[in-house]
Amino acid sequence: MARYSICVVPGDGTGPEVVAEAVKVLDAAASRFGFEYETEYLDVGGERYLRSGETLTDADLETMRRSDAILFGAIGHPDVKPGILEQEVLLRIRRELDQYVNLRPVKLYPGVASPIAGVRPEDVDFVVVRENSEGLYVGKGSFTDKGTGNEIAIQESVNTRKGVERCIRYAFELASRRERKHVTLCGKTNVLTYAWDLWSRVFTEVAAEYPEVGTAYAHVDATCLWMVEDPARFDVIVTDNMFGDIITDLAAAIQGGMGIASGANLNPEGVSMFEPIGGTAPGWEGTGGINPLAAIGAMGMMLDELGETEAGSAVEKAVGLVAGSLPSLRAGQMGMTTKEVGDRVVEVVTRAG
Repeated sequence: MARYSICVVPGDGTGPEVVAEAVKVLDAAASRFGFEYETEYLDVGGERYLRSGETLTDADLETMRRSDAILFGAIGHPDVKPGILEQEVLLRIRRELDQYVNLRPVKLYPGVASPIAGVRPEDVDFVVVRENSEGLYVGKGSFTDKGTGNEIAIQESVNTRKGVERCIRYAFELASRRERKHVTLCGKTNVLTYAWDLWSRVFTEVAAEYPEVGTAYAHVDATCLWMVEDPARFDVIVTDNMFGDIITDLAAAIQGGMGIASGANLNPEGVSMFEPIGGTAPGWEGTGGINPLAAIGAMGMMLDELGETEAGSAVEKAVGLVAGSLPSLRAGQMGMTTKEVGDRVVEVVTRAG
């Protein structure tokens, strides 16, 4: 019987509440599909930073490295200056563990309302592959004459051939396993001529190795337009760190909202991290009204990446069925509590056995 070590980081705000429901469903999936797991919880986030001044320690990273996967809730605190937790926790984990792909499946489940009039579930079923370790997020730049009327701020986008190629290759490998077998490169070649010259050249070279996969290019602004006007045109989208961060929030809206949006930070050769993308949801902590489906879906992605594909598929299907049965995916409008939604997913996963 397979046994996995899962590092759990509940984090701040509503993170602990949604992670608790994800672990509850994980337990049900383990019972049904015959695998075992152990968890090690880490206290990482805004509350610990305010108590001790610590963000992410070397000991925390070592715990993550020796685990098989990381289940992450959310971090953020109103009393912590923006950028500290993001740079010193989230981005450091991605860099230190070389989680170079951010994977965002975008699917509209039957029964879930999309803000796009007339859109059908079969129209929204694509994946965004976002480069996760480079670009504008490396934190490089400079000030000249800071604080004066002549101040200049420079933020550098760093793109290496290695980083770009492995991200694009992952997208083509993924597309080759999907029914439609198509990859769209989302960029801005007409303005950002250095970085996107590299991305375009590497995309063309890698595409030649996958003749069975169709390709297209779209500027990022056109991608946003077509996501709303014609989401069915997309199968796999590959893009850089900044553009990926932006278009996946739009994608979440298309599929029904943040309550259903799950994501993964992948190192296909190492330890990966799985999380809901909606953040800490300030004001909803302790109310019992937050939607846990994104966290549960992220846990399902974790199972799939661990090789428990049958269990991962069962969790994903259960999330879709429960989502479609709710009057709304918005916090406080689900018609049931956070715990009740988790219980419903457990029932579906268990009943299917």
